[in-house]
Amino acid sequence: MSAETPVTTPDPRPAPDAVEGARKTVVERLLSPIADIHHGEVATALLLTLLMFFILGAYYLLKTAREVFILSQGGAEVKSYSAAGQALLLLFLVPAYGQVASKVNRERLVTWVTVFFASNVLLFAAAYSFGLRIGIPYFLWVGIFNVMVIAQFWAFAADLMTQEQGKRIFPLIGVGSSLGAWLGSIRAGQLVEAYGPLRLLLVAAVMLVGCVFIARVVSRRATQAESRAGVAVADKPLGGTESGFAMIRKDHYLTLIAALTVLLNVVNTTSEYLFGRYVVEQAVALHGAGPATAAVREQFIGQAYSHLFSTVNLLGFLLQMFVVSRLFKFLGVGRSLLVHPFVALAGYLMMLKAPSMQLMGWVKIADNSLDYSLDNTNKQALWLPTSREAKYKAKQAVDSFFMRTGDVASAGLVFVGERLAFAIPVFAVVNIVLVGGWIGVVALLNSTLRRKAREAKTAQL
Repeated sequence: MSAETPVTTPDPRPAPDAVEGARKTVVERLLSPIADIHHGEVATALLLTLLMFFILGAYYLLKTAREVFILSQGGAEVKSYSAAGQALLLLFLVPAYGQVASKVNRERLVTWVTVFFASNVLLFAAAYSFGLRIGIPYFLWVGIFNVMVIAQFWAFAADLMTQEQGKRIFPLIGVGSSLGAWLGSIRAGQLVEAYGPLRLLLVAAVMLVGCVFIARVVSRRATQAESRAGVAVADKPLGGTESGFAMIRKDHYLTLIAALTVLLNVVNTTSEYLFGRYVVEQAVALHGAGPATAAVREQFIGQAYSHLFSTVNLLGFLLQMFVVSRLFKFLGVGRSLLVHPFVALAGYLMMLKAPSMQLMGWVKIADNSLDYSLDNTNKQALWLPTSREAKYKAKQAVDSFFMRTGDVASAGLVFVGERLAFAIPVFAVVNIVLVGGWIGVVALLNSTLRRKAREAKTAQL
């Protein structure tokens, strides 16, 4: 008796991915090169992207006004002391923010804090109109606004999403951030040339109020979509009595995020100094140090920085548009954190042999474009598996105080290096050591993320 070969018929049901693809709307398909948006997520994702577009656009208007005020009223040397001053102020402001966050729900927190900063802008505008010297206080204020308000809106986005949603949608929100920074800086130049710095402040205040309305719409849409239990959680105050600093001290995962922020900022800020120093040295080498060639040196430096900024903005935007979401999908958030330090390590190793204007420029372009796109989105996504209280309180401490601590540490490193007459290759060696620590912290973060995933029985972030 011969054995019959079993006949198999193909399963007529489409694969789950095919069903999901067939259900996608036109907008979802248009957004697919940037982020994997699922059915029903488009409105929230686009509103959060618009929110980050407005907040970064407002920041670059305020930042441009800062340069006008500080250079005309305080002098360039004030910048070297700003990071330390901001860090000291944040020691008091971060716990105060945590106290407010403990007593109100997320919608009121975002509303009150943003309206407070918008009112500050109007006060500075009034003081400037009356001829008061606002350069130094405004410079310190912008540095605090930058870290506190932007951190709050990213915390708000993380609070609205699950870990899986955030991993897919955060790259799109990052596009709004990058686009807002780019167009905001362009519009700032146009406004200050046509109307002066006062118009920058007024337009930024209006944009901040607009951010409040967008955030309230998003929050209420999310509340309507949640279950009754979810609505109750969203509507109640964050609670808790611990400050953000105390939460970081007690939680190993939060401590690692803080350490990552400090190390990344020390390396990045020190590389800013190295690039600036090399540009100045090249300008003197090519055109001399005398007063007769001052204008030519300024033109050389201006062209170098113009090329740097334009290339960084373009490359960062392209990375955010087409690369970040793919790295998140294939590597995950944790392993994507290794891309930037290894690129930086390669650049500093090349600096040891023969630093040149072209090499220094490309190292800085790679460093900043990755920092503004991939690393920024990575750092925000790290907060997805944390508690609601940590998202608002601990995140404020990390994104404000610990970020400025990195700036202060870099300033100290530069101060010591200048006194000991370090050459650029010596600074490169120091940065290589710091990058080694950076990679070590990322490895520990990945280990912690794996443990969290096992405990929660979910995929690793």
